[in-house]
Amino acid sequence: MASTDETETLKLVEAVRAGLESEMERDDDVVLLGEDIGKNGGVFRATDGLYEEFGDDRVIDTPLSECGIVGTAIGLSLNSLRPVPELQFLGFGYPAFEQIINHAARMRSRSLGKCNCPLTIRTPYGGGIRAPEHHSESTEAFFAHYPGIKVVVPSTPANTKGLLTSAIRDPDPVMFLEPARIYRSLSEPVPTGEHTVPLGSATVRREGSDVSLFTWGAMVHETMDTAEALAAEGIECEVVDFQTLSPLDTDTAVGSLEKTGRGVVVHEAPRMAGLGAEIVSTLQEDALLKLEAPIERVTGFDVPFPLYQHEDYYLPGIERIADTVRRVVAFPEEGPTTITAD
Repeated sequence: MASTDETETLKLVEAVRAGLESEMERDDDVVLLGEDIGKNGGVFRATDGLYEEFGDDRVIDTPLSECGIVGTAIGLSLNSLRPVPELQFLGFGYPAFEQIINHAARMRSRSLGKCNCPLTIRTPYGGGIRAPEHHSESTEAFFAHYPGIKVVVPSTPANTKGLLTSAIRDPDPVMFLEPARIYRSLSEPVPTGEHTVPLGSATVRREGSDVSLFTWGAMVHETMDTAEALAAEGIECEVVDFQTLSPLDTDTAVGSLEKTGRGVVVHEAPRMAGLGAEIVSTLQEDALLKLEAPIERVTGFDVPFPLYQHEDYYLPGIERIADTVRRVVAFPEEGPTTITAD
């Protein structure tokens, strides 16, 4: 990790802007494009002021066309630029899915390594913002499933700036998913100068000895709060923040699981075919003989993301995570349980 000693206290959305500004100052080839990102500064004001600072040839307001935004960005990336397109919400991005998987992700293999596609697709995602449908999707598994795309999910202001910097510098396409729920809910010191966090690296947010909790994005904070609450009961949880979902840092995850012998995966996406299933499978393939209990998952339910009246019930919270951890720690007395949406 490269960084400077000087810091400034930023919220997560401010760290996004700081990362964009820093890279645009460093590299004239970095350009931004998206709906209302220029004069209005974006729907969450992540690009506020950059239009005035860098001009309309580098901060480009586009028509309302996600397919067009990403398709244009791919073309720019093939002509020596480093575009950073913004999709207003992940749930609005499905018209661009064809461009992402059929063109951006395939460019290196299609050209037999002669061409790459250095673009970073930024988008807010996830629940907890009391929004109508299409605004709270957590479909990171769609993109992690497809070869040729890196998938990054920050969880703190500092790793947001560091991961975004690394994503923009990466020679291949990156989906950069920003948890909208924590855009402004927490602040921390962030390096003011160059700051990078390597893609594909997980970090241990909390050391523990009894059970490993694996998570990412906004769920890192629910999981950390759960770990602190369970410590009062004598259960010491280790919390692993994946940060990058593709490629997945299995070495850090397996090392944690071998240390504790027990594991729980926490994510807000639906349970069916969520990344938790892939993570559990990988961990059991690599560390089965170290396990003292089955690995369990705490997830969203297999239903469309609900309207705000039921949002708090849908999202994994401290109570649901803690109940699962207690059960895993108590195994085999209590045994594994599958939570359903009955």
